[in-house]
Amino acid sequence: MKISQAIFLIVFTLLSSCIVQFIPETEEDKELLVVEGLITDIPGVNTVKLSKSLPLGRKNQAKPLKGCLVAILDDAGHLFNLKETVSGTYVTDPSLFKGKVGVSYKLRIDTRNAFNYLVFESIPLKLKAVPDIDSLYYEKVLISAGGDGVRPVEGCQIYLNTGDPSNECRFYRWEYSETWQFRLPYNVPNQVCYITNNSGIINVRNTSILAEDKVTRYPLNYISNATDRLKVKYSLLVNQYSLNEDEFDYWEKLQTISEEIGGLYDITPSAIPSNIICINEPSEKVLGYFSVSAVKSKRIFIKEYFSGGINLYTSCASDTLKGTGTINGMWMIEDHTGEIPPYKVFTGDKGCADCTTRGSTTRPLFWDEGK
Repeated sequence: MKISQAIFLIVFTLLSSCIVQFIPETEEDKELLVVEGLITDIPGVNTVKLSKSLPLGRKNQAKPLKGCLVAILDDAGHLFNLKETVSGTYVTDPSLFKGKVGVSYKLRIDTRNAFNYLVFESIPLKLKAVPDIDSLYYEKVLISAGGDGVRPVEGCQIYLNTGDPSNECRFYRWEYSETWQFRLPYNVPNQVCYITNNSGIINVRNTSILAEDKVTRYPLNYISNATDRLKVKYSLLVNQYSLNEDEFDYWEKLQTISEEIGGLYDITPSAIPSNIICINEPSEKVLGYFSVSAVKSKRIFIKEYFSGGINLYTSCASDTLKGTGTINGMWMIEDHTGEIPPYKVFTGDKGCADCTTRGSTTRPLFWDEGK
C-alpha cells in the first residue's frame, strides 16, 4: 500500500470515530411562546393553547403556559376574556362569544403571571365565509392482486370535492376526525369498542392560480390494510376552513417541514413567521398562528368489505386450562366449561380480552346516522 493511501485511511478512521451531533446556537435555544388558536363561526367553545418551546434539537413536548391573561377583541372594540380550564388551555364563554362572518378579530396575551411580563397581539383577521363541501367519497385501492389462492389486498382512499362559485375563497385548509368500530373475536364482556383519532396531517390547497375556485379529487386520507379501521364500520368527519394568503403560506411551510422531520408535533422552527407580535418587546419571537375562519363540515361512513385486512388477534390464545379454574395474571377469552372435558382458554394480552384497552364502549351519538 502506498504511503499516501495509508495516511488517508488513518485520517478517515479518526474523523469517522469522532462524529458528534452539532446543534448550532440560535435564538431557538431559548424558550419561546407557542400559540395554537382558532376562532370559528360554529356555536360552542373556542380554544387557545399556550405553551413554551424547547430549545432546538429536542423533541417538542408540551410545556403548558399557565396563568396568562388571554382575550379576543373584535373590530367594534368588544373584548371577550378567556378562562383557563386546564394548564395552558384558555377557552371562550359560548354564551358570550361566537365568531361572525365579516368581523375582524385579534388575540391579546398578557404573560405577567407566567414567565415574563410580555404582551402579545395578533394581526387583525377577518372571519371569511367558506363554501360547502360538495362531496366526500371513497374508492377501493388495490394494494396487491393476490393470486395462487392468496386473497387480493385492498386499501381505501378518501377524496374531497369543493369549490367557491364566487371565486372568493381560493385558500383552503382541512382537518378531520376519524372514528371506527372494532370487535374482538371472542365472546368477552367488553367486546365492541369505538376509537376516535384527530388528524395529525396538514391538508391545504391553493386555487388562486386556477381559472376556477374548484378542488376536485383532493386525496384527504388513505387507509391501508395495516389497520382494523375498515373491519366493521368507519366514519370520517372533515372540517373545511377558509384562509387568507398569509395563513396559507404559514400552513404550507409548516406542512413542508413536518414532512421533512417526520411529524407535525416535532420541532417547529421560528423561521416560519407568526401573525403574533410582542408589543413591549418587538424582538421577541413567537411560534404558531392565531386563525380565524368560518367552517363547513361533512361526514362519510364506510361499511364495506375490504379484502386482505390485517388480523390483530392471531397470537391471542396463549394458554389452555383444563377444568374450571383461573390463571393469575391472565385473562379468559374462551369458556368451554360446559363441554366434556371442561376447559378455558386464556391470554396474556389484555387487549385480546378487553376492547377498552384501545377504545371506549360508548357508542358515538352520530353512529346510527350511517347505517
